[in-house]
Amino acid sequence: MLIPSEARFRNLLPLFAQYWVPLLVGACCILVYVVTFPLLAQVAGDLLSAVGGGRFQDALPTIAVAMAVFLVQKLAQYGQDTLLADPSLRVSQALRQAIFARLQRLTFPALEKLSSGDLAYRLTEDADRVGEVMYKIIHDSTPSALLLLVLLGYMSWLDGPLTAATLLLAPVVILLVGWFGRQVLRASERSQAQVSNLAALLAEAVGGMYLVRAFASEEWLQQRFARQIDGHRRARFRTMELVALQHPVVGFLQGTGILAILLLGAWRIHTGSLSGPQFNSYGVALLMLIDPISHLTTNFNEFQQGKASLRRLRALEQEPLEPPDPPRPLSLGKVQGELCLENVHFRYNSTQPLFQNLNLRVQPGRLVALVGASGAGKSTLFSLLLRFNTPQQGRILLDGMDLGRLRAAELRRQLALVPQDALLFSGTIAETIDFGRGHSPTAIRRAAQLANAETFILAMGGYGARIEERTTNLSGGQRQRLAIARAVVGNPALLLLDEATSALDAETEAAVQQGLRRAMVGRTVLVIAHRLATVQGADQILVLERGVIVEQGTHQQLLSQAGRYEELCRQQLIHTA
Repeated sequence: MLIPSEARFRNLLPLFAQYWVPLLVGACCILVYVVTFPLLAQVAGDLLSAVGGGRFQDALPTIAVAMAVFLVQKLAQYGQDTLLADPSLRVSQALRQAIFARLQRLTFPALEKLSSGDLAYRLTEDADRVGEVMYKIIHDSTPSALLLLVLLGYMSWLDGPLTAATLLLAPVVILLVGWFGRQVLRASERSQAQVSNLAALLAEAVGGMYLVRAFASEEWLQQRFARQIDGHRRARFRTMELVALQHPVVGFLQGTGILAILLLGAWRIHTGSLSGPQFNSYGVALLMLIDPISHLTTNFNEFQQGKASLRRLRALEQEPLEPPDPPRPLSLGKVQGELCLENVHFRYNSTQPLFQNLNLRVQPGRLVALVGASGAGKSTLFSLLLRFNTPQQGRILLDGMDLGRLRAAELRRQLALVPQDALLFSGTIAETIDFGRGHSPTAIRRAAQLANAETFILAMGGYGARIEERTTNLSGGQRQRLAIARAVVGNPALLLLDEATSALDAETEAAVQQGLRRAMVGRTVLVIAHRLATVQGADQILVLERGVIVEQGTHQQLLSQAGRYEELCRQQLIHTA
């Protein structure tokens, strides 16, 4: 779970710079819109006097003027709303893209601790809320604040003392709105945290529904879901309760203030300090104040909720990124596939050393198997080769070049991973194999043939056939063969296999193994071996224990040593005589 960090909407202002033309025109529309209100107040005062005095001949032209001003106002309002909407949405889009781009650059330890449901909520609901708040700030809050100032200025021009009396209530209203806003912010953060937890639970539930039913645990899951939605209901109700309380409290103060002003205005007319038409205009302007105050109050609450969302989005900026490329990276050129580890030290934290003084040399075109218990360092070695992590000491060399001096993307184009559990994105089969790298249809088909996948691809309707979400229309063997094709389509020099057949039946495994044998030809291959029967023909087998290579050699050489490897073979009922 990400901890919300401090964030301010003003930090997003530089993102609006490139949209200065519609913002400038929209600002002009705002000014026209605001200026029309004191004009309408003046016209309304004259109209009320004409109607109250029975002067019909004066009322008609006044109404015509009012209609003209009202038409200009509404045209300006349409202009500001439409012109300012697009920049706000584009900035929201840019913010979401920037956050997603950063998400792709986080270190894997940072990614692994994050909830997928929580991240999905932040990049959808939180990002939408931030966009809505930015739009309201520009097209609603800004005009409302300007209108408030213009109307107060006009009222001061009509009667300064009366306006000063009107402003006596302002500090009380501001303090109340501020207090309610702080409470809404806290309640919104709690509510959004509850929604994130709910999204995370839903992601787990959908992904694990097969397991839930297999263990008849539906009631347990239903109870967990009920507790989550009840927590969300209570947190959400607290936010709504605060907003519901704010409106009548502030509204009562506004009503009381208006009645007091009417009484004071009557007294000033009685003393001759103010004329009737002037007070009519003043009263209309006073009523006009209610709308911008109401908008600012409501928008302030939404602003606080949006601030909570922005803080949750900005929390991603506190997470560590993978190391950047070097300032003057080396160029790989034609890669032969020689791999060398020199005195490599690596630890995940200060109390958990894994590799200490690890040395290894792999000749080009060789097949090397990594065996050992869970936690021995096999997957960590793959992570170091892919530069997902970097060693604290020592060097890892590819064809004599330090991986730390290469561009990560160029390095990863020469290393291809076939994971044990093949994750495929939805889309066409061609898109799945290409994986956004721009390979030609010929290269994609050649990779599929190499992976022994073309037969079932054609049976599905060809390379344009779609893979459904979560690959529900593919078998395990088909997924693995597409993963092999995806790995070899770019003709990488090194192939990293996290034994891709350990969860398959014998017949399916034979088809996948055939694809693997084709894919391994002419490449350096490192295999994480869970079942030793699959790597007996490896050129070299490395036995790892707690980050140390305790044995190495061929299958027969290691058996003759009667050490750890021989013990593992006996445990898996492999003939050792």
